[in-house]
Amino acid sequence: MAATTTTPTPLDAERADLIGALASVRGALTATVAGLGDEEAGQRPTVSALCLGGLVKHVTAMEETWARFMVEGTSALRFDLPEGVTWADLAAGTARELPRWMIEREEEFRMLPGETLAGVVGRYEEVAARTDAMIASVPDLSVAYAMPDVPWQEPGEVRSVRRVIAHVIAETAQHAGHADILRETLDGRTSS
Repeated sequence: MAATTTTPTPLDAERADLIGALASVRGALTATVAGLGDEEAGQRPTVSALCLGGLVKHVTAMEETWARFMVEGTSALRFDLPEGVTWADLAAGTARELPRWMIEREEEFRMLPGETLAGVVGRYEEVAARTDAMIASVPDLSVAYAMPDVPWQEPGEVRSVRRVIAHVIAETAQHAGHADILRETLDGRTSS
């Protein structure tokens, strides 16, 4: 039986540029953890609670969520509150129970017991590959979805797939900068 192959559809210039920009900022982030061990990746060398492994975990979760938004829309961004808890309770610090998504977000920023840097980076690479494939295949970058009704969003705000990709690029670049500061503080190295 002869093997069949399919010729991949070439990317249009805009999609190629977006994927290239993502690759660049992802590379800047992952370069900051090159050569580190698991213990070093979990250290918090500044007064903030940030660690290098945690930054990679956070960017992974952020990218994965926004990639789901690109195809699922609003339902991909879930900010459910426990029964009886209001946004005002959370803002005032008086909520009797925190939403699961808030707890998970806090866990994103640190290395948890049993996590390895290789595992964290490997997961990031998997998410990045899926995001790139999604960008290449989503039918229309102009499709827009409503943002969830949460206090930090403008009422009625919508975001296009294109704008979401730009946001992921910007947030990854911002965190790559944070990571550079952490790495330089840790051992004097930077990604450049």
